[in-house]
Amino acid sequence: MRRLPVFFLIDVSESMVGEPIERVQDGMASIIKGLRTDPYTLETVWISVIAFAGQPKTLVPLQEIISFYPPKFPVGSGTSLSKGLGHLMYELRKNFVRTTLEQKGDWKPIVFLFTDGVPTDSPSDLKAAIAEWKRNWQRTANLVAVSFGDGTDNRILGQLTENVLYFNNTDTNAYMQFFKWVTDSIKTSSLSVKNSSTGFELAGLDDRTLARIDLSKQDDQPVTDDNFVVLAAKCQNTKRPYVIKYRKNVYMDAKGDIGLRYQLVGAFKVDDSYYELSDEETAARKINTGQLIGGPVCPCCGNQYGLAFDETCGKIHCVGTEKISTCPWCGNRAEYSAGGGFDVNRTKG
Repeated sequence: MRRLPVFFLIDVSESMVGEPIERVQDGMASIIKGLRTDPYTLETVWISVIAFAGQPKTLVPLQEIISFYPPKFPVGSGTSLSKGLGHLMYELRKNFVRTTLEQKGDWKPIVFLFTDGVPTDSPSDLKAAIAEWKRNWQRTANLVAVSFGDGTDNRILGQLTENVLYFNNTDTNAYMQFFKWVTDSIKTSSLSVKNSSTGFELAGLDDRTLARIDLSKQDDQPVTDDNFVVLAAKCQNTKRPYVIKYRKNVYMDAKGDIGLRYQLVGAFKVDDSYYELSDEETAARKINTGQLIGGPVCPCCGNQYGLAFDETCGKIHCVGTEKISTCPWCGNRAEYSAGGGFDVNRTKG
C-alpha cells in the first residue's frame, strides 16, 4: 500500500506555554477526528508528530490514522529550529519508502511546521540544517511553514519553503478555522494522490485567519527572541518546575520617549520533560525585574509570591508567609523581603 506520510513539526518553546499550546493540542485532536471521517485519508494517510524546543522529540511515530492518539504537548526552553529540522530529516530517512524497480514507494511526504518565534540556534548550526534540507529534502517533501503571530522570523522560514503562511491567532474561532484548513488540506492532498501524481494540494485560504506571506518584503530580524521573557522556577513546597511568562509591551512615557517593558501573562506548571526538551547551554542573558510588570502566584502550591530570587544559586522559586524559606534548587535557607530592581536569569524562550 502506498502511503501519504504527514509530519507535524511543532514548536513547543516557552513562548507557546499557556493558551497557544492548549489550542494546538485541541487542534491536533480535531484534525484526527476530521480525517477519520474521510475514506481516502483512512486508506492513504499516515501521521507523525515531532516537538522541538531547545531539543527535539518524536511524540508520535509515523502511524495510521486509525491507531493515532493525539499526544500531550510538553514545553521546553529554547527554539532550536536546526535540531527540529535535523530530527525531522532523521525520521524521514528512517520511515520514507522510496520507489524502486521492485515496488512503488510512498507519496511525497507533507510537513506542517508550526512556530511562533525566532530560532535561538547559532547561525552556523541553522545554516547547516537549512543547507541539508535544501540538498536532500526540499524536492522530496512538501513543507508548509505556519507563523503563529507576529514574532516569527519569516525570512528564515522562506529559505525552507515558498509556502510560508501567517496565522492570525486572535481567538478561539480563529484556531478552529485554522485546524479545519489543515484537515481540509490533508484531505485534498489524499484525494489528489488517488487521481494524479501530485499528492499535494492546499485548501483555500481565508485571508482574515490565514494568509500567504510575501517573502520579498521580509527584513532581517534579530537572532534572539525578545517578544517574550520567560523565567524558569521551582515550587518550594512541591519541588515541581514552572515557568513565568511575560509579553513585550512597548509604551510611551510622559516625556514622549519610547520604553520597553514586559507584562505578565501568567505562571504555568511544566513537567520534567521541560528539562529534556530544553537547550543544555545556559543562556547568558538577564532581565532586570524593574522591566517586568506584575508578579505571579505559584501555579503549583498557590504561594502568593511566585518570583523569589535566591542569591546563592541565582535561581527563582516561590515563597509564602513562612519566616524562613528553603530554595528548592540548592537547599539554601534564608529570610526573604519584598524588593525589586535586581537582575535574574531569563531562559532562551
